[in-house]
Amino acid sequence: MTRAQASRYAPAWRRGVGLGLLTFTVALVTSPLSESAVRALNLPLAVLIVAVIVAVGVFFDIIGVAAAAADEAPFHAMAAKRRAGARAALGLVRNADRVAAFANDVVGDVAGTLAGAAGAAVAVRLGEWLDGRGTHLVVTPLVLALVAGLMVGAKAAGKGFALREHRRILLALGRALEAVEGWTHLRLYPALRRHRRRARAATGARGRAMRRVRPSGRG
Repeated sequence: MTRAQASRYAPAWRRGVGLGLLTFTVALVTSPLSESAVRALNLPLAVLIVAVIVAVGVFFDIIGVAAAAADEAPFHAMAAKRRAGARAALGLVRNADRVAAFANDVVGDVAGTLAGAAGAAVAVRLGEWLDGRGTHLVVTPLVLALVAGLMVGAKAAGKGFALREHRRILLALGRALEAVEGWTHLRLYPALRRHRRRARAATGARGRAMRRVRPSGRG
């Protein structure tokens, strides 16, 4: 491998190691907390927590797939028309690799881990509620299989939805991000703004060049 190739692949390796460490840390902190919360709550609330965890995982999976499936060109046109959400959506599409890695790999995998841990706690609570000898031997694998099937099935349906409706999804998310930016004044997508500044500078340079050329053509 040449030095240029090594320098090109190095950021991907560093990003992978960083995301792996981030996922490890988040799972290490949140998994015991979610399991403890499920054990402390009554059964309906515990089931609700599991459903929320699954929904969060599916939601971020949809975002990651939509960002990876989208193309910049339509969002450039919408941003030029100042359509709400287009600027933020364009920033997401331009950084699709990072968005997909965070949404699918970090949040999605952590949500799957949390759903499994919380599902096990729900199975224990359900076994205690049924209060039957040997019930946990049937209830625990049944609940875990149900949670896993729900997560996989919902993600599969979400991926199909994201591939079909990625433009609408990213525009809706872009409107939300722009609203948050308006409230908090945080720069949520600086790469897009740098690109726009470069585009303005290039346009200005072309305009100045044309103004210098025009008088000589009248001669």
